[in-house]
Amino acid sequence: MFNFRRRPRAKGKLAEFYDSQVPKPSAGLSDLPLLAVDMETTGLDAQQHRILSIGWVPINGREIDLSGAGYVLVKGAAVGESATIHHLTDDMVASGVDEAEAVGQLLDALQGRVMLNHFSRLEVTFLDSACRRHFDGPFESTVVDTFAIERRHMERMGTYPRGEDLRLARVRNRYHLPNYRNHNALTDALACAELYLAQVSQTKALTVKSLQY
Repeated sequence: MFNFRRRPRAKGKLAEFYDSQVPKPSAGLSDLPLLAVDMETTGLDAQQHRILSIGWVPINGREIDLSGAGYVLVKGAAVGESATIHHLTDDMVASGVDEAEAVGQLLDALQGRVMLNHFSRLEVTFLDSACRRHFDGPFESTVVDTFAIERRHMERMGTYPRGEDLRLARVRNRYHLPNYRNHNALTDALACAELYLAQVSQTKALTVKSLQY
């Protein structure tokens, strides 16, 4: 089920991440280890903005493992107007840890797992920028995206998504999942994990490769 990834140049926690074994693209979904990850940031541009919080929840095959869930606040950035979205204040993030430590915790949790996100471009670009700053290398990983899974499903059904059709809360509602408060990194990671399990229960996809885009 596992193989070794191509190893880009890196140091520290990122080097350890690249040295870990990862699921092969042919790995079956029944016992696939994933890590649902969500971030709250000061904005959408990874070159200008910074990570404020990270939440993650492991999935082992078809089961969510809350015992491995994690949440960390990241200090060092001014919250600014983004507080109106995620409700994190400067005082709250000041109690967090340095970005290098926060990203290191996430990389530890990701070892041996496939990363899962809803609209993965945000997490991937911010994680890549942080890894280049602190660990001298890019972030490269297999990623599964519930946003992309749903978009493909809707297109196959002839109901092409428009506007907010692919927002996490809207998609969860179509799968009759409970409503959660948005824009808390840990809650959104759990919401993404639940959505993934609902999606794969209704898909013919059997492997990691069949879910990738």
